[in-house]
Amino acid sequence: MAWFKRSKKSIEQPTPPDERRVKTEGLWTKCTGCRAIVWKKDLEANAHVCAKCQHHFRLNARQRLELLMDGHWIEHDAQIASNDPLHFVDTRPYTDRLKEARRKLGMSDAVLTAEGLLSGRPVICCSMEFAFIGGSMGAAVGEKVTRAIERCVEHKMPLVIVSCSGGARMMEGTLSLMQLAKVSAALAQLDEVGVPFISVLTDPTTGGVTASYAMLGDLNIAEPGALIGFAGPRVIEQTIRQKLPEGFQRSEFLLEHGFLDAVVHRKELKGYIASALDSFLA
Repeated sequence: MAWFKRSKKSIEQPTPPDERRVKTEGLWTKCTGCRAIVWKKDLEANAHVCAKCQHHFRLNARQRLELLMDGHWIEHDAQIASNDPLHFVDTRPYTDRLKEARRKLGMSDAVLTAEGLLSGRPVICCSMEFAFIGGSMGAAVGEKVTRAIERCVEHKMPLVIVSCSGGARMMEGTLSLMQLAKVSAALAQLDEVGVPFISVLTDPTTGGVTASYAMLGDLNIAEPGALIGFAGPRVIEQTIRQKLPEGFQRSEFLLEHGFLDAVVHRKELKGYIASALDSFLA
């Protein structure tokens, strides 16, 4: 009779690499500022700012509204959308780009207009979406922003615009360039009735958006490290054939040279805007 029995255990198979990857896929991201690997949940809890280097990750339009507005807000002009006035085709038809962006993002175009409360203060906030064809401003974006301004004029309600854009939408040609004058004229009316407009510039804010409403605020605020300019640094260097200074077209550089009123950390942005509105309306 045997005193001991050896129980045979089946050899455990190692977890296939593909299976391990699936379990952790999408849970981590790399910071473009310090190259550190960041746990996404920690990043979300920190307002999408890297805890190590304070690099500000881009937010989408809805995340931006969630950051600034008090809970519920009312969206205006959600049905306004660009068509294809020029029947534009480059590597693919413009209509296909519009359909794909609308399907992926659930937005009619590259800006959301929301009415609600910001720290208890009634405001209208336009928030741009860079993922929608580079946040470019076509006829629909120009119309939505103009209507938001007109609503602010009518109801004497402060306006906040968060810009995140590559500029005017080339697929709409001159129609997109007309939006610069259209929105600027509407802002002149807002100024005449004494209603404050606060412009928030995020990474990136360039081209026709910079050349119009992004730089026309009663208060122009930027997030740290944001790229802000008209033409890109590479285009400028090739044109003037000179090396640009360190940090050129970043928000800190623009603040130093008088193009901005403040550079504000994302966690402090809502409180800063609320205090600014109190100062304007006092």
